Amino acid sequence: MKTLKDAQVGQTVTVARLNGTGPVKRRIMDMGITKGVQIYVRKVAPLGDPMELNVRGYELSVRKADAEMVEIN
Repeated sequence: MKTLKDAQVGQTVTVARLNGTGPVKRRIMDMGITKGVQIYVRKVAPLGDPMELNVRGYELSVRKADAEMVEIN
């Protein structure tokens, strides 16, 4: 399955599932990334990390390591 890390700039994706456990998963959920939410990939830093997203009407920067825990459709 594809993860948020694989999403391209300008693409809108839907979260299918969150992987991870404990505080890491909780932190991702606290940022507003939950199952069923749509995420727009706004841009990616020149060296590839972090990536800037639009989630629920606000901008969010996420490291690739965290983006890898979010499965998308």
